[in-house]
Amino acid sequence: MSNRRLFPEIEPYKTGTLGVSELHTVFYEEVGNPGGKPALYLHGGPGVGILPGHRRFFDPSAYRTVLPDQRGAGRSTPLAELSENTTWDLVEDIERLRRHLGISSWVVMGGSWGSTLALCYAIKYPASVTGLILRGVWLGRPFELAWLYEEGGASNVFPDEWERYRAPIDKIGSPGTLAGYLKLLTGEHEETRMEAARAWSRWECAMATLTPDLSAIAQTTEDGPALSKARIECHYAYNKLFLESDNYLLDHAGEVSHIPCRIVQGRHDVICPMISAWQLHKALPNSVLRIVADGAHSPMDHGMAAEMVQASDDFLSL
Repeated sequence: MSNRRLFPEIEPYKTGTLGVSELHTVFYEEVGNPGGKPALYLHGGPGVGILPGHRRFFDPSAYRTVLPDQRGAGRSTPLAELSENTTWDLVEDIERLRRHLGISSWVVMGGSWGSTLALCYAIKYPASVTGLILRGVWLGRPFELAWLYEEGGASNVFPDEWERYRAPIDKIGSPGTLAGYLKLLTGEHEETRMEAARAWSRWECAMATLTPDLSAIAQTTEDGPALSKARIECHYAYNKLFLESDNYLLDHAGEVSHIPCRIVQGRHDVICPMISAWQLHKALPNSVLRIVADGAHSPMDHGMAAEMVQASDDFLSL
């Protein structure tokens, strides 16, 4: 296992906005060396937005790192908007941003949902991607959605948190988790929306680390972050991530098999079970899989962060 540490905290040297449709404007920031090797960081969720820690995976002396808030998330506007918000809208936004910034190609890093989006982008625009760094791989297949959002998967590992998660939709007697949550999160009653958003956001955050991170749970269940995360995640999950087939990413893996790839996977990731990372690694001959023995889902745990930093260092010499 790598012993690398996260790079020091850093502030953006530039921020900006890009109008990507008549409705949506995407916010982005740049950190590091303006003349450095271009890199893109794709946050998870969808709907989470960029956090300060996300700036610390790339060497700031060597990389020019671009970190956008995806549609409806973070500082992008309108917040928590579901209209014109699909996987393929986000893919086009990434390519618009690359052209807007005058970047010919970049290393793309994404974790959890960010790994899904990174793969979709690389499949659509392989010439724009010089390398992939994927953490906590999520391929968006039906069994992965069922594992996370229906009884019998992650609920068997975290039954106490599952009970809290189910509580808002049990009140309305909805048997389907995603359909029930979508109804609550898009309803007219504000307190009902926020109760559902807080419960939804707690569910995933409670499973993200090997031991509960109470400060992270408190932060993610605050009203603003919770609403964008819950609404957009539920919207995407209910629509099966807007992928064209159940096994879309593995079926198209051959189209990106020439791209160097580093996969970082926590052995104890309950949100994104390791089988997906393993199968993706087998489908990508130019990939290296690094399994973190004591890792879970969070990229900020020491072992996970160290391997992601090591992966970004790898691409400086490739």
